[in-house]
Amino acid sequence: MNTAPTFISGIQQVGVGVPALDDAWRLYRRAFGFDVPVLRDAGTAEVMTPYTGGRVESRDAVIALNDRGGGGLEVWQYTSRPCVAPATRPMVGDLGVMAIRLNSPDPAVSLDHCRALGLTTFGPYEAPDGATQGWAVDPMDNLFQFVRSDDCFRPRKFHCGGIAGVMIGVSDIDAARRFYGGILGYDQTVYDREGHFTDLTDLPGGSGAFRRVLLSRDEAPKGPFARLLGRSRIELIQCLDRSPTPIFAGRQWGDRGFIHLCFDVVGMNALLDRFAGAGHPVRVRSDDNFEMGEAAGAFAYVEDPDGTLIELVETRRLPILKAVGWSLDLTRRDRAKPIADWMLKAMALGRVRDR
Repeated sequence: MNTAPTFISGIQQVGVGVPALDDAWRLYRRAFGFDVPVLRDAGTAEVMTPYTGGRVESRDAVIALNDRGGGGLEVWQYTSRPCVAPATRPMVGDLGVMAIRLNSPDPAVSLDHCRALGLTTFGPYEAPDGATQGWAVDPMDNLFQFVRSDDCFRPRKFHCGGIAGVMIGVSDIDAARRFYGGILGYDQTVYDREGHFTDLTDLPGGSGAFRRVLLSRDEAPKGPFARLLGRSRIELIQCLDRSPTPIFAGRQWGDRGFIHLCFDVVGMNALLDRFAGAGHPVRVRSDDNFEMGEAAGAFAYVEDPDGTLIELVETRRLPILKAVGWSLDLTRRDRAKPIADWMLKAMALGRVRDR
């Protein structure tokens, strides 16, 4: 009998396609604190051809953390073709990842910080659960949602933490709920509301009628990076008065916008069987020792009921302090046990500091 652990630890990162990686990452460092690089790698995306028009495209990418805690951001740029913007600006409820949630002790302070950098901001408002939240919009029209929370892995003099969830546009919340709740484990309902919402009205299409369901996980996070990644929430939003458009309609993975939602997992094979058994077969899969920069592991992609790309990553090797070549081999340890805090904090020694 196979007793190997199998679980989803939390949101590892969200990918964002950009036309100029260095410029975008600099902004994301200054605005949102993603200044601890886990890896940077230039190369080709051979296994992603089902989502790149059947062609092998080259790219440059960096995965960076905010060491206050939360998931990271994968900033991704095509180097073999232009990055294509959507034909029209996505509207609230369009299908796909439409916003990133960032924990903030005080969303008003976070909005002031972003406004001082020249970003468009909206709010603060009261969210449907009574929490304070607000929006910042980057120059590529990507939405970042500051949500009031004191969750923190490492106290740091910065206004917000890393990724604590996403908002995803769906065509059928009940079908999406079976995917995100039944398979991915976001099985607790924080709220389920219908109507018009004041916290959306300043966004494109946000004055319409919607159903919104905020999901959380009852199970405490576990796994090597559990303490760093922390808890996360997923909000599903469905238009009630118009037919939504897929955010990536007519475009490819890697083009401008949030390209995927990635989960850190243990027990990849068993998890992929679980997805396939529920009608969501693997669409893309790496070999078991895929290398990206100094990191190594395996990844696979599945799709939610509306085709939004969900990446699963099982990390085998992680760079801790690249300056001295120190990496952690995760295959030699208990995969359910969190990595010691001091090891994770050591990664911040490689922080990129902007003047």
